[in-house]
Amino acid sequence: MLRKLLSIFILKRPGKALVLFLAICCVFYSNAQEDPLQSVDSLQQAGWVNQRYASMSPEQRIGQLFMVMATSDRPEAELQKISRWIRDYHIGGLIFSTGGPVRQARMTNRLQQLSSTPLLIGMDAEWGLAMRLDSTFAYPWNTTLGAIEDSTLLEQIGYRIGEQAKRLGVHINFAPVVDINTNPDNPIIGNRSFGEDPEKVSWHARLMMKGMQRAGILSCAKHFPGHGDTAVDSHKALPQILFERQRLDSVELLPFRRLSKQGLSSVMIAHLNVPALTGSETEPTSLSSRMIETVLKEQLGFKGLILTDALNMKGVTGYTGEKNTSLTAFLAGNDMLLMPPDLDQDFPVFLEAYKNGTISEARLERSVKKILKAKYKAGLHQIKPIAIPGLFADLNQPADSLLYEKTMEGAITVLQNKVDILGIKRLENKKIAYVKLGDAPHLPFLERLQQYADVTEVSANDIASLSRKLEEFNLVIIGMHQSNESPWKKHAFTEKERFWLEEISRMRSSNVILTVFARPYILRDILSYENIDGLVMAYQNSKIAQQTAAEMLFGVFPARGKLPVSAHSSFPAGSGLQTAGLKRLGYSIPERVGFDRYKLARVDSLVQDGLDSLMFPGAQVLISRKGQVVYHKAFGKPAYDAEGGVKLTDVYDLASLTKILATLPLLMQMEERGQIRLNATFGDLSPELAESELKNVTVLKALSHYGRLPSWIAFYLDTLGKNRQPSSEFYRNKSEAGFSIKVAERLYLTDAYKDSIYDRIARQSLKSNRYRYSDVAYYVFKKYIEETLQKPLNLLADEALYKPLGASRTLFNPLKTLPKEEIIPTELDNYYRYQKIQGYVHDMGAAMQGGVGGHAGLFSNANDVAKIMQMYLQGGYYGGSRLIESRTVEKFNKCYFCDKNVRRGVGFDKPQLEDPGPTCGCVSRKSFGHSGFTGTYTWADPETEIVYVFLSNRTYPSSTNTLLIRSGLRTRIQQAIYDSLISSEQN
Repeated sequence: MLRKLLSIFILKRPGKALVLFLAICCVFYSNAQEDPLQSVDSLQQAGWVNQRYASMSPEQRIGQLFMVMATSDRPEAELQKISRWIRDYHIGGLIFSTGGPVRQARMTNRLQQLSSTPLLIGMDAEWGLAMRLDSTFAYPWNTTLGAIEDSTLLEQIGYRIGEQAKRLGVHINFAPVVDINTNPDNPIIGNRSFGEDPEKVSWHARLMMKGMQRAGILSCAKHFPGHGDTAVDSHKALPQILFERQRLDSVELLPFRRLSKQGLSSVMIAHLNVPALTGSETEPTSLSSRMIETVLKEQLGFKGLILTDALNMKGVTGYTGEKNTSLTAFLAGNDMLLMPPDLDQDFPVFLEAYKNGTISEARLERSVKKILKAKYKAGLHQIKPIAIPGLFADLNQPADSLLYEKTMEGAITVLQNKVDILGIKRLENKKIAYVKLGDAPHLPFLERLQQYADVTEVSANDIASLSRKLEEFNLVIIGMHQSNESPWKKHAFTEKERFWLEEISRMRSSNVILTVFARPYILRDILSYENIDGLVMAYQNSKIAQQTAAEMLFGVFPARGKLPVSAHSSFPAGSGLQTAGLKRLGYSIPERVGFDRYKLARVDSLVQDGLDSLMFPGAQVLISRKGQVVYHKAFGKPAYDAEGGVKLTDVYDLASLTKILATLPLLMQMEERGQIRLNATFGDLSPELAESELKNVTVLKALSHYGRLPSWIAFYLDTLGKNRQPSSEFYRNKSEAGFSIKVAERLYLTDAYKDSIYDRIARQSLKSNRYRYSDVAYYVFKKYIEETLQKPLNLLADEALYKPLGASRTLFNPLKTLPKEEIIPTELDNYYRYQKIQGYVHDMGAAMQGGVGGHAGLFSNANDVAKIMQMYLQGGYYGGSRLIESRTVEKFNKCYFCDKNVRRGVGFDKPQLEDPGPTCGCVSRKSFGHSGFTGTYTWADPETEIVYVFLSNRTYPSSTNTLLIRSGLRTRIQQAIYDSLISSEQN
């Protein structure tokens, strides 16, 4: 009829015939469904399939229909059973369940050798092989992925899961799950679903499918026609879905329709009772010809492989009466039968059905050839044994952890953000407590929080006691931690937890942030979130999820996730607020920022060489790039005879790093405010110096170490007696009137000596006109800063820098705040204080100023030092606050006297102009940093965005140990860092 009408049209309107013809072609083409099992080399594929089929006996053809379950956790027993099934029944495939990857690989190799036709190996690997196997990687569950709006991430996860499956000899992954989870009480789907919006579920599933198939793995959408809106587990009974066809078309069936048009390899038929589709009040969908032949194939146009869900499930076994379940499923239109309840009974039934014509040759050929076609598509025409060496490493690559990390960054969802509480800013005004709810691990979350601020875990046996303890805090972070063991675990607030949450959130003394590490539906347990200032859904309680959530709270990255399900009346599906990134350091792995981890491991060897060579008892090393800390380790011990090792939280005496981490940033801020000028002279800064030889030394020259100042002044020598011991004229063994400057345990210096220090500086003569490193200027700067700003240097630095940065482990005189065991010792002093120096500044001049010098006295750990250096790299901005103007950082990070062969910037050390020098020679000219006498070093490079921190106590037990200095170890480590950059990442 269409051809006749077209002919008449051509005769009457020949000018428009071509347009009509093309339009008709477009319509037909758009509705056409390509064969998802057809390979690129389709002719070779067809030849292989036909040849294989022709060579098979009826028994071998029938055997191809069965995919039996195998487990590798009892390999010998399984091998015997399955070997018999291969020999007797010629089975078509295996679906592996529990076990381990190496055992499964060995088992697969042996069974593939036994089978005349290669076995199609399948697995449920919805979130990776770890869904079934130990020692393999688990990606986030689908509900977590449902919160993501980044298509690249989703396809990458699908691809990586596919790669892992392929490496293990798996050919078909029974994923993605495309069920629309509109029932919060669904006992079997839940976290396995991408969410409740059919379009979004379709979008997420398509990307996962695309990734898996790009890796060469067959995908399988399940559980057709949709298991999301059920309250019964089909493993235990037959769930009912009683919706009308219109609703089913718009919700449950929509993802299957979408994926069918986009190259879906296979579909798994669920055991459900859906009368609107089957036309029966009792027939399971997996046994319904109308369901499979009419709905799936004709109406949805699906041409791929069709498999049953497991046929040993209670949802199907009780509904066939005397009929054979497997045969009924095959006759209904399924191609492959998963986990038949009794293969020894089923196979003879199939053979008899074939012989008596119940199974026609055409029907058998249709399914077997489709199975063979799928095997060819999966590469089974060129099957090779699975390589065992390197298998574990291949299945657990750093790229997996990195992808998981990025996934959580995209998924974490902010549902409430009153008073702009997220990300947490203005740390100088915050006193933060953490309270744990739930019964699952919480330390990864707490420890990551503590890397950003001083966060105290608070607990109590009753709410009254807890409330009293929390009164001293103004921000309470509550973590609700539920099991991450499996997506089927029930998550809920207990009655006690609900009451505690209500009471804490009602406290007027603090803001409250609730971070939920559980399935979204747990939010239904709380009636109202009115008194919660910040509400964050983190979805899972994995280590990476906890760490990433902590980073989001502090603004390392902006929140972007959207709630995939309606979890509460206040938070429907699609809820999710965006927050701003605050440019704080994150913590990741080397691959994220272009480092080769294996080359970077050279740093471990170099530090160990330093330990073995007795250069220092212990050390901390931190490396960051592009705002991500990717190497952060502690080595050795605080002292050679110490029992415990160095901890990452321990603080070191930074020595001269004090110059750029305390005094210099204060001077930069003062310069911005017009309180000091670079061309000001010492005579301008200090009346005591107005008549001295130092009066015309400018701030610029002094900070550039080009001011002709002496290198240092050994003030302490004048305070020793003839026996080289501290003189009683200057010291007392306890604090008393006029002797309050504590320089060490039981050693107090006279208060009058402060003036003596500056008197002696004023008597100094200028040295030769050349570069000379000097501490002396920093005595002058300290005095000027304190007199101008009317506060001690240590308080000024703390208020202006360390508190806003969250550098809570950076401080002067640490014994006033920290336990002694958290402070690394610097020397067994046998020339001045005659004791172990631990918690007191090593530098004698700084000690004589009460532990606070402009040139020395600061203690810190590598993590905090990195924050300050990152602030410089970011042009004075960090954590949502601008501490220094970018133009000021640029002004001070400049070499003004390079033409005089003076490499220094304004306060900062700079790369050498000629060898040797303070760096490896591999850094950019824009880079800057400093080193310290006690064995410390830090360097930042704006071009590569690398921050490097090395802290040690090379002066322990004696500062005469110069092995570290002579070895050049600190800059050799720096060279190793730059050598670890992947070539494409080098600038």
